[in-house]
Amino acid sequence: MEKINQTLKRLSSNESFQKRYAQIRNQVLEHPDIKAFLAVNQDQLSQEIIEKSITKLFEYINQSKECNQCQSLDGCINIMKGYHPKLVIKRNIIDIQYERCPRKIMDDEKRKNERLIKSLHVPKDILKASFDNLEQDSSRFEAVKKAALFVKNYDPNNNQKGLYFYGKFGVGKSYLLGAIANELAKKQISSMIVYVPELFRELKSSIGDSTLNEKVEALKNEPILMMDDIGAEAVSSWTRDEILGPVLQFRMLENLPTFFTSNFDFKGLEHHLAYSQRGEEEKLKARRILERIRYLSEPIEVDGPNRRL
Repeated sequence: MEKINQTLKRLSSNESFQKRYAQIRNQVLEHPDIKAFLAVNQDQLSQEIIEKSITKLFEYINQSKECNQCQSLDGCINIMKGYHPKLVIKRNIIDIQYERCPRKIMDDEKRKNERLIKSLHVPKDILKASFDNLEQDSSRFEAVKKAALFVKNYDPNNNQKGLYFYGKFGVGKSYLLGAIANELAKKQISSMIVYVPELFRELKSSIGDSTLNEKVEALKNEPILMMDDIGAEAVSSWTRDEILGPVLQFRMLENLPTFFTSNFDFKGLEHHLAYSQRGEEEKLKARRILERIRYLSEPIEVDGPNRRL
């Protein structure tokens, strides 16, 4: 037989639970997201279904949606890191369906590209670059302004040119690419930086392992492609005509923003591309490449001291 003090304790505990449940229920049903969901689906929901689903609805309101409460993927507060909740109705009950959040999608795509294209690996200082750390001197003012405007105005539905940063060695051209990429990432916009000389070496070696076409397709379709140090590679007819040409042609037709850095201005790059490793002069083919680069990007000179010294 239950003792009286145990009975009182059980009843007291039950009353406390009921009071807490009532608070949670009110909190859930007054939440604007829940109100909106119930209103949209009122024809499918009864009061009984709603009452049975209070726990799931409470789980939903305490998680981030579209990364609105998370500063980073590592700092995701959700039960399934990198996945945000979506309310659905299944078998006469409200349930939660988890889908990849924008940051998770970007991270997965980045890891996929990194596994696919090794020349994505760039120096750590470039990966951590930001506009805040750029030295704001007159020699780079125009380049920084154009870069910031691109990030501010970027819209995948509008045609927008990339930028062609050219200048002497060590003036910060590659750092600018990193700053743009990182600012875009804050807006959950994917981009890819490739180091051109290493990229072409890698693509050549990919002929034997049957990954060439997959890598070229990744370059063609990346929403924002950044080709670092074009002109530093040893030119061959194959890399120019079978790789660079088709990639740029596709991106031109699809109006996909493309960035470049180079020690050459347009005229110098055209001259560089006109001569293959065998010394053959092919000005017309080089001119065709430059026409695509001109269409895809606006030339901006980056000047100043060598910041690597």
